[in-house]
Amino acid sequence: MTFEDFHFDARLQDGLSSMGYDKPTPIQEQAIPLISAKHDLIACAQTGTGKTAAYLLPILNNIINSDHRHLNTLIIAPTRELAQQIDQQVEGFAYFTGVSSIPIYGGGDGATWDQQRKALEAGVDIIIATPGRLIAQLASGVIDLKYVQHLVLDEADRMLDMGFHDDIVRIIKALPETKQTLFFSATMPPRIRTLANRILRNPQEVNIAISKPAEGIVQEAYLVRDDQKEKLATKLLKDSDYSSILIFASTKEKVKQLGRLLPKIGLPLKAIHSDLEQTEREEILREFKNKKLKLLIGTDVLSRGIDVEGIGLVINYDVPPDPEDYIHRIGRTARAESTGHAITFINEHDQRRFFQIEKLIGKEITKTPLPEDIGTSFEYSPESRSAHPKKPNPSGRKKFFKRRPAK
Repeated sequence: MTFEDFHFDARLQDGLSSMGYDKPTPIQEQAIPLISAKHDLIACAQTGTGKTAAYLLPILNNIINSDHRHLNTLIIAPTRELAQQIDQQVEGFAYFTGVSSIPIYGGGDGATWDQQRKALEAGVDIIIATPGRLIAQLASGVIDLKYVQHLVLDEADRMLDMGFHDDIVRIIKALPETKQTLFFSATMPPRIRTLANRILRNPQEVNIAISKPAEGIVQEAYLVRDDQKEKLATKLLKDSDYSSILIFASTKEKVKQLGRLLPKIGLPLKAIHSDLEQTEREEILREFKNKKLKLLIGTDVLSRGIDVEGIGLVINYDVPPDPEDYIHRIGRTARAESTGHAITFINEHDQRRFFQIEKLIGKEITKTPLPEDIGTSFEYSPESRSAHPKKPNPSGRKKFFKRRPAK
């Protein structure tokens, strides 16, 4: 099957061809006909499967063939990075069509707010927005939602994790009763299902490889104490020949720390976190996408908000707190059916958490022995309360202990 089988408008097809799109991914193959047929949709698909194009393409085709142009589509995303990424894809697909879009997100200065407001007043076909900033713009009265035909909730599970449930409900109440709602989520826990049932009408469902990493990812882990992690990361990075590398840490403070420690390895790298100005974050992502940076360090927010081809290695400096976050982290590599490498550092306290990841993905991940110059490790015992480092025994002789006298 090719994209020509969907019979898109020739101008949209030209955009696809110019971007090198030929064959649809499974989520695109299943979702596009349902969306084109005006069904509400619940789509559950792992990251990196092409879900953004799955909903953008039929929506763009609908807008191109509309008799009246107005604000047609509202896309809600959890982070500014994802909103920007979606907007960039709209720009690429719609290059020959004249369809316009604008990302609406917070984190900027007053000039950013004014720029967004003026663009909204001028009129736009598609808004891609984070919930909080959209509500603020709605309160200012510059957005008219009465003609919206499509509502897309992208990364719905992440939005609920970030506490946006009430904002989403408030936005939906401001929309027309009659509209097409598309619900995209990487996971489908009960609270996500409850929200979907509340806002969708007789939805169709598409499920693609739920909570499974892409087959092209080689996964391995090291059992390593915290005081060994920096040395191990330095060694792995010095020995790597990947053109693009991501390191994930679980806290903003750890990201900053790594940003200070790792530059000594001699690779062009930067750390991205919420204390940076919005313009600084955008510039860092742009440099990474353009291969000016070889290494990028960030938190789990980055795992949902970056779409860069050619990332060869992902290092989890910490085991992610949620097993689902592991899927999203390593999903930054091996995109578009390519291959990639994912390495996770497991300390003594994170063994049980990593075991839950292995249960989720249905496979045991190889535990690679530490290099000799890093030091000794410990036995992987995820069911135990604690793990004790193995102590070296240079003599090689067995150790004997006195038997405690019987009482």
